[in-house]
Amino acid sequence: MKPRYGQSSESNRPGASHSPRDAAIRAICEHARRFPDLLPPKLAVEGLDARDASLAKAIHDSTVRRWRTLCAVLTLCLSRPFDQLEPKMKAVLLAGAAQLLLLDRVPDHAAVSESVAWAKRHIRPKAGGLVNAVLRRVQKLTATKGGHWEDRRDQILLSDGRSCDLTSPIFPEDPVDRLAVQASLPTGIVRRWIDAQGPGRARQAALQSLCIAPTVLNVSAAEAPVPHCTPHSCEGSAVFTGSLSELASLLDARDDVWVQDAASARAIPSVRELVSPKLIVDLCAGRGTKTRQLAAVFPDAEIIACDVDRARAEDLAGTFRSHRRVRVMPLREVLPAVAGRADLVLLDVPCSNSGVLARRPEARYRLGREQTRRLAQIQRQLIADAVPMLSADGAILYSTCSLEPEEDAEPLAWAHQWHGLRTACSELVWPSGEPGAASETYHDGSFFALLVRS
Repeated sequence: MKPRYGQSSESNRPGASHSPRDAAIRAICEHARRFPDLLPPKLAVEGLDARDASLAKAIHDSTVRRWRTLCAVLTLCLSRPFDQLEPKMKAVLLAGAAQLLLLDRVPDHAAVSESVAWAKRHIRPKAGGLVNAVLRRVQKLTATKGGHWEDRRDQILLSDGRSCDLTSPIFPEDPVDRLAVQASLPTGIVRRWIDAQGPGRARQAALQSLCIAPTVLNVSAAEAPVPHCTPHSCEGSAVFTGSLSELASLLDARDDVWVQDAASARAIPSVRELVSPKLIVDLCAGRGTKTRQLAAVFPDAEIIACDVDRARAEDLAGTFRSHRRVRVMPLREVLPAVAGRADLVLLDVPCSNSGVLARRPEARYRLGREQTRRLAQIQRQLIADAVPMLSADGAILYSTCSLEPEEDAEPLAWAHQWHGLRTACSELVWPSGEPGAASETYHDGSFFALLVRS
């Protein structure tokens, strides 16, 4: 039997600076102050043991991933609009509701009592009464957990594919509005996906965003068997099933495997037959995942990698310090060094992350036309920056983890109009997998295109 998350380790652990619920609620407070412009999570679990840290992460992740879903429930249990509450009150109610509705190993009494205590301690003494009343109403709305999800108005889909059945039909009658609230997505994004790809694919992407994404390894260059892995449905990928410490040990010991989703891994091998580069520039290298892949796929190429972010650039330099074919350079030095000589420029551009919402749940609330327009300007500027680097036969491999045409097809049309580049090949990979499905069927969404001179 799985152990249940309780309250004893929180209240009895000597010297504890905070509890797992305190850690989660504090992080959620920051989100509540910024919503919908959420940043990647910063959850402070230092000082917590493994079990408490796991509880803090579960509360935080489920709250961020299902913010709109939880708000729909809480709205029924409040006498005033949720948006009018102060950030701390929003945070403690969201965290409490997440435990009651979405986590099946947390005792209800612990979720309620610890939330009430937190509100008294960190908001004001009388705030505990409101938190107690609201969470008791949420508790009464919860009928059973573990049933079969049938997309009913009185069901919440859980991350493992089961349902939390409610005593009242709280979700919208309209199926599109209901899907948006169920998947905690802006309704406009779901409707855009329907217009672009049809209702089936829109539903697929929405439900996939609720998955707890597995750790996927790129094993296409592995020189020996990789432990703690099961095969993925995509060739060259494997699902890692070991612990975090085992993963860290594996990655420290070997440079022929690395963490990379199967969709992200498609772009570079897909152009192997179309280009034979001697000099490659990875202009948005991040921490070097695709740089590793470039080195493996093109073993005769010299690679120059850079990133505009200082922290990522430092990590990049450390990763490839002893690599004989990869040179990490400051961005300002790249163009003078490679002007007119690069056979391939990889642009893994900043994007909205709409294809990786299962891994970046906070990104779903920023999705919208204003964001994609802003990002499209950055993406076009990066294409323009890459053009002077190209040799006479050079090509740009443009890559995103976005499903949005403003970030995928439209920059390609712009590159053709203004820089005379044509698309030699392209592919939009739609997200795959759903809550409760086998890990080997999961992959993110992505897009890539190879741009060559007309």
